[in-house]
Amino acid sequence: MNIAVLGGGSWGTTLADLLARKGNTIRLWIRDPEQARLVASQRVNDRYLPGVELCPSLRVCWDIGEVMQGAQCVLVAVPSQFIREVLSRHKHLFPEHGVVVCASKGVENRTLQPMSRVVAESLEGKSPRYAILSGPSFAQEVSRQLPTAVSLGCEDRQLAHTLRDVLSTDFFRVYTTPDFKGVELGGAVKNIMAIGSGIADGLQFGHDARAALITRGLAEMSRLGRAMGAQERTFMGLSGMGDLVLTCTGDLSRNRQVGLKLGQGQKLEKILASMRMVAEGVRTTRSVYGLGREYGIELPITEQVYKVLYEDKDPRAAVQELMQRSLKDE
Repeated sequence: MNIAVLGGGSWGTTLADLLARKGNTIRLWIRDPEQARLVASQRVNDRYLPGVELCPSLRVCWDIGEVMQGAQCVLVAVPSQFIREVLSRHKHLFPEHGVVVCASKGVENRTLQPMSRVVAESLEGKSPRYAILSGPSFAQEVSRQLPTAVSLGCEDRQLAHTLRDVLSTDFFRVYTTPDFKGVELGGAVKNIMAIGSGIADGLQFGHDARAALITRGLAEMSRLGRAMGAQERTFMGLSGMGDLVLTCTGDLSRNRQVGLKLGQGQKLEKILASMRMVAEGVRTTRSVYGLGREYGIELPITEQVYKVLYEDKDPRAAVQELMQRSLKDE
C-alpha cells in the first residue's frame, strides 16, 4: 500500500519504518527541511529516535506534496493540537473518500473536539474514511521490534480489517473495534492520569496510591466516554486499561515524567522547556477539564491535575484534596 506518514516525531518515524519494512511504499513528512534532509541522509532520526537505523526503502521528505502523491492512506502522527492546522492547510492534497489513520492522542483545546471531529472538519468536503490507532505502545520499544498489541478503532469493518492486515507484523499485533470514539478518548485521557501518577510517585506516595489512581482514573475515563457516546467495554481493552497502565507506570512515558518532576517540586515551564518531545497530556488536561464542565461530569483527578498545571496548585495539596473527598460507594 502507498502510505503517507505525516509527522516525524518518535511515533511517526517508528510507524513509517515498521510499514516500510513490510514492503509498503512509505513516505515520511518531516516539517523542518533541515531535519528532513539530515534524517534522509543519515538514515537515523537522532532527534526523536536515536540509534534506530531506518529501512532503506523509507523515503523522508519535507515537501508534503511529494509525500502525499498517490497516497492510498494517510497516517497522521502530528501532535494533536496542530492537526487541524496541518490538514486544513493541505486539504487540497487529500483525495476524496481517502483513508486517514490518526495515531495522535488528544482533545483539541479550542473546540474540545476529539481527533475524529478535527479530521472531519479539517477535510470538510473530502469525506475521509477514518480510523484511530491507539494502545500501550512506546515508540522506543516498537522500534526495537518488541512484542506490542494495540487497538484500531474504525466504524467501517471491511476497512478496519484491511488496515489491520497492513499494520500488523510478527511483533506488532492490531485488534479492531468499531468504537473509534472509545479508542480515541482512552488514548487522550490516559495521558492526564499518567501526569497524576507521576505526581504521586514524585511525592513518594507509594504503590498503593498509584494503584488507586489508575483504578479511579479508569472510572473517570469510562464516565466521560459514556457521556460522549463511547462503549464502556472499550475502556477495559488495550486503548483504555492497557494504555492507562503503561503510561502510569512506564518510565518511557513523557507524561509520567512531567508528573514526576512536578511532584519533586519543579515548575511546569522549566519541565516543558527541558523536553524535546511533546507531552500531550499537558494540553489535553485543559480540554478534558472543559469537557467535564460541559457535560456536567465529575472528573476529580483531571480537576486536580488541571489545578496543578494551570493554577500552580501545590501537588501535595492536590493529592490530599482527592483523599479528603466525601466518601461514597465504588
